[in-house]
Amino acid sequence: MKAVRLHEFHQLPVIDEIPEPTAQGPFDVVVKVGGAGVCRTDLHIMEGQWDAAMGTPLPYVLGHENAGWVHEIGSGVTNVAVGDTVILHPTPTCGLCHACRAGNDMHCTNSEFPGLSRDGGMAEYLLTSARACVKLDPKTKPEDVAALADAGITAYHAVRKAIPLLYPGTTCVVIGAGGLGHIGIQCLAALTATRIIVVDRNPDALKLAEQLGANHTVVSDGKHVDGVMDLTGGEGADVVLDFVAEQGAENDGFTMTRRAGSYYVIGYGGTVNIPTLDIISTERNIVGNIVGTYNDLAELMVLAQAGKVTLHTKTYPLDDAVQALTDLDEGNVRGRAILVP
Repeated sequence: MKAVRLHEFHQLPVIDEIPEPTAQGPFDVVVKVGGAGVCRTDLHIMEGQWDAAMGTPLPYVLGHENAGWVHEIGSGVTNVAVGDTVILHPTPTCGLCHACRAGNDMHCTNSEFPGLSRDGGMAEYLLTSARACVKLDPKTKPEDVAALADAGITAYHAVRKAIPLLYPGTTCVVIGAGGLGHIGIQCLAALTATRIIVVDRNPDALKLAEQLGANHTVVSDGKHVDGVMDLTGGEGADVVLDFVAEQGAENDGFTMTRRAGSYYVIGYGGTVNIPTLDIISTERNIVGNIVGTYNDLAELMVLAQAGKVTLHTKTYPLDDAVQALTDLDEGNVRGRAILVP
């Protein structure tokens, strides 16, 4: 089969011919990939940023946002059948550790991460597990929902955690209205009554944010912190969801958070430099976010299939994977890029 494989860090991947995966264990599921999301994390992987954490096994297949159709199942699989349309939780988990039993399966101590720790879904077929499969309406096109498997679940997970803080009368700032942020805005609009302020440097992204439910938009132009403060009466936002968290956004985000407010870090790449006195004296919270649970993904798909969360996508054939990655790196993708084998 064709697959997009990374052979060396700081190099572009190439299209290789490799053997198709097969179901070996009783709970294995092989999926015929119908859509594979292209994520900024893929760019970070190519730079070697995840190697220390994941021991990235070069050469290997990229792709951690995947949806498609069940192609083969192991002898113990009962929740899906060959031919079912599925979206895949990005981390196949064990179901037995404390984190899994507590419902925090994204912290499973025995999980794998296709696309980071082993072969992913930028290929014609992907090996996963029964526990990762969320069954979809058969009319669903995998290419339309694939990016919800990581970008979507990550945005939803952060919003879901913040819901108790976002009662009527509160304000939430969203930094970045791109691939994750445009999903987060829709989740906020669907699940809360908070006032939504979106900050981005791209005018087109801000126009999209307005269409998706933003009450106010602020251009990131060096004066955006003042702009947010003006909109919040000088107090800052109750919650800031930072989908960028690099190139200075991570420090702006904390500054835009009001006293006793919460700054949610979802994007990554930067370094938060905050005097501890500023944290304790204002009782501001810093909350980390990574992926989400299986139930988060299942809930998100209910919203998606009800039309309350939609992806803005640009599709590429699998052979054009390098172009898709280049377009993402150069800021030429609004929403999400999707590879379609």
